[in-house]
Amino acid sequence: MDTASRTKPPILRYLLLGAIAVLMLFPLLWLLSTSLKSPDENIFQFPPEFLPRRPTLENFARVWQAEPFERYLMNSTLVAGLTVALNLLFCSLAAYPLARLRFPGRSFLFGSVVATIAIPFQIVMIPLYVLTVQLGLKNTYLGVMLPSIAGAFGIFLLRQAFADVPKDLEESARIDGCSELGIWWHVMLPAVRPAIATLATFTFIGSWSDFLWPLIVLDRPELYTLPLGVSKLAGSFALDWRAIAAGSIISIVPVLLVFAVLQRYVVASDAASGIKG
Repeated sequence: MDTASRTKPPILRYLLLGAIAVLMLFPLLWLLSTSLKSPDENIFQFPPEFLPRRPTLENFARVWQAEPFERYLMNSTLVAGLTVALNLLFCSLAAYPLARLRFPGRSFLFGSVVATIAIPFQIVMIPLYVLTVQLGLKNTYLGVMLPSIAGAFGIFLLRQAFADVPKDLEESARIDGCSELGIWWHVMLPAVRPAIATLATFTFIGSWSDFLWPLIVLDRPELYTLPLGVSKLAGSFALDWRAIAAGSIISIVPVLLVFAVLQRYVVASDAASGIKG
């Protein structure tokens, strides 16, 4: 095979990936199209009309005025932001000794943590709710965050990242008199920034879009997160799909912004994992 044929772009591969991307984006684009359609346009007609004839932002204005979306947005931002911070803190503190320290039962403990990934949330939901009520955390932000402030996936991800940090960095820090917490903070965390950004992205998306747990622990509307606020639109507008689509777009935009900011670190983490694998 000559050099020209080896360096020729794999057109078929690009076309296939492009088709898959369009297929994955289609529901989001259809949601955006529905949110921009005026009331006189039939969103259920066949064949469907993808582009709005008269695009309008009226649906977004109606949703914003009908429900306190500003409050829902603030609640979701606070809950998701604190959840990410606490998750990174606790998962990194748990992952560091599992990756870098030697103590009896370390492998068994790590295996037990990883095994909990296979336990569905529905199994622990009832005892977790009882614990939340007994701690007085029902109808509180901390109660909403409780299931997500630490998790087996985050511990596993950061443990694997910490294990790949060169030991020379750790030994140099110890020679300089750095404590274990100092090594964790000054050496390990900066060395695994892509993994931290990846965990932050997944945690933010999971916390932002969580519907079931906030629905269980919150019954005060002023504490509702954005997914609960969007669900109220079905009652407020009697299944006005344009308004529901507009509310859904409002809830999706912050997730897209966070991913756009952190995606280069996520890609770097995936690439590094592939090389090491």
